[in-house]
Amino acid sequence: MPLEGHWERVNTPLRRLTRRERNVAIVSAVVTIVTVLALVLATVGDSRPGPKPGCIYAIVPGVMGATPIEGCGAQARKICAEHASLSLRDPVVNAGCGRAAAAPVFSRLGG
Repeated sequence: MPLEGHWERVNTPLRRLTRRERNVAIVSAVVTIVTVLALVLATVGDSRPGPKPGCIYAIVPGVMGATPIEGCGAQARKICAEHASLSLRDPVVNAGCGRAAAAPVFSRLGG
C-alpha cells in the first residue's frame, strides 16, 4: 500500500544544480559526443587493402572463431590445392584462389 505523499517525496530533487555544475555536465556531454563521433568517423570504411597479385587472403570459420588464411606464391598454391578438395571446399577461399590465379604473377609461378 503506497504511503501518502511518498511519490512526491521520492521524485522531488534534493536541490537544483548550480550554474557551474550545469555547465560542467553540458561540457562533459558535448566532449563525450564529439569523441564518440570522431571514433566512429575514423573507423568508417574498409581501410584494409586487397591482397597483392598472386596472393590470397580469406577469413574462414575455425575452431575458435574466424581464422585468416593468407599466402603468396608457393604458399598460396599449396593453400588453394588443399582447399580444392571436396572436404575443405570453401567459397571464400575458392574466390581468393580464383582472383590469385587470374593474376599474371600467380600464373607465372605455376598456379
